[in-house]
Amino acid sequence: MPKRFAFMLPLMAGGLSATGFAPLNLWPVTLISLAFWMVIIVRQQSAAKTFLTGWLFGVGHFVIGLNWIAKAFTFQAAMPGWLGWVAVVLLALYLAVYPALAAWGAWWLANQRGMIASPAPPPPSVVPLPVPGRIDLSFILLLAGFWTITEWLRSWVFTGFAWNPLGAVTVPLGVLPMASTFIGTYGLSLLVILSAGGLLLLWQRRWTAGLAFVVPFAIAAIVPATFIPTPAGTDTLITVVQPNIEQQDKWQAGVEEANFAKMARLTERKDPTPRLIFWPEAAIPDYLEAGYPRRYYYGRDVAQVRGELAALMQPGDILVLGGLKLEFGKDREGGPIKAIGARNSVFAMDQQQKLLGSYDKAHLVPYGEYLPMRPVLSALGLSRLAPGDLDFWPGPGPRTLDLGQRAAMGIQVCYEIIFSGQVVDRDNRPGFIFNPSNDAWFGAWGPPQHLAQARLRAMEEGLPVIRSTPTGISAVIDARGQIQASIPMGESDRIDAALPEAHSATPFALWGNILPLLLSAISIISAIAIGRQRR
Repeated sequence: MPKRFAFMLPLMAGGLSATGFAPLNLWPVTLISLAFWMVIIVRQQSAAKTFLTGWLFGVGHFVIGLNWIAKAFTFQAAMPGWLGWVAVVLLALYLAVYPALAAWGAWWLANQRGMIASPAPPPPSVVPLPVPGRIDLSFILLLAGFWTITEWLRSWVFTGFAWNPLGAVTVPLGVLPMASTFIGTYGLSLLVILSAGGLLLLWQRRWTAGLAFVVPFAIAAIVPATFIPTPAGTDTLITVVQPNIEQQDKWQAGVEEANFAKMARLTERKDPTPRLIFWPEAAIPDYLEAGYPRRYYYGRDVAQVRGELAALMQPGDILVLGGLKLEFGKDREGGPIKAIGARNSVFAMDQQQKLLGSYDKAHLVPYGEYLPMRPVLSALGLSRLAPGDLDFWPGPGPRTLDLGQRAAMGIQVCYEIIFSGQVVDRDNRPGFIFNPSNDAWFGAWGPPQHLAQARLRAMEEGLPVIRSTPTGISAVIDARGQIQASIPMGESDRIDAALPEAHSATPFALWGNILPLLLSAISIISAIAIGRQRR
């Protein structure tokens, strides 16, 4: 390959590696792409070139995996559609730093410890295609450990963006993702790297080490998840509503009554047993809290709105739905009290119109729910993607709402569910997690990826997850991460089911990401020990 095109190799490997995520689920391609990338890394002559190789891999990986973000920009009239792809690329340029750090860390330490033989320099004008032959077991362990650490860093640095951890490619594979009950999603990512490295070792006919990495992965991938007993259902009945209201119709003036009618029809009672009813994120445009200045209620006071909701319920029913709150204060000039912020919230209300509690979303989406550097970007004519002039304010974090004898409910709004180890109040463990979302923004790739990550949270925490979205994919996920019922994208329907039973707290639920970080440390220390023994 001509030297000027050498950068295409890691870029293409990164793009192909993302095809292992939903909806394609081409996980063998991910393993092969990672193995190919490892060979490229060990052929590098300097730390700077290694970092660049890792960064190019990450750019391809994230541009393909996050292509659905471009769709979100098509719903913002103030922004041209092509700007969505600019946003995807810019985000990928930043996120690619984390694979770059993983590659650089593994390469540097391997060279310091003599784990990589110095290759002969290539001809000046030609870069040969990388071929296996110099991959060492120690290097594979190092890369697996550093990838895990950098992926965890990605989940919280600059508020974090944890979408599509590498371990998510394992979700469709038998009992393999159940390992997350012990080592979490980032631990699964480590196993994926090790398995990809195992393929290289087998290619080199290093059978013992290669089989040690590949065989456990293969067995766990083949054994069906149905091998694990299905959790029993509880006595609590639930109804999950998916009205199929598209994003362009959600906030359009004059369609509020039609949208409400859709959800009302899907909520109609089918038997006299009390139930929990779940509506999506931001299900209604009206405010449910009393006490705001009258002008903010748009002529519909709280009693009227709550009355309409209560009319859909019977005694014993509880409606859980997404809505908005307002925060009030005075402007800088000391003028009258006015709304200065909003909160993306979830409310629980009974048939007597009493609010049983609420939760405020804590992990907000930059540029989606608030506009960083608002004075500068607003002057350029930009606005956040969610409609409205007020930025959303974050809530305090995971909370458990007591619904009486019915259940204790944890709540994670929309993409909050992707943050491994951050979805449950560990001092007040709930019986299930409700994940209302609005995936109508996310095109064709985003919703199945979102669902896969929600399934990982169910496995990690040993808790059922209930998802209600306007356009799909709504689902009832049991504590094994298995989908008990779901509604496909683009359909208007409801799910009637028994709330799945929660498992006892898993090791991950007790210790969180300490466990995958400990596993990554063991991987790195083992690599150093093996390298020292060989020397």
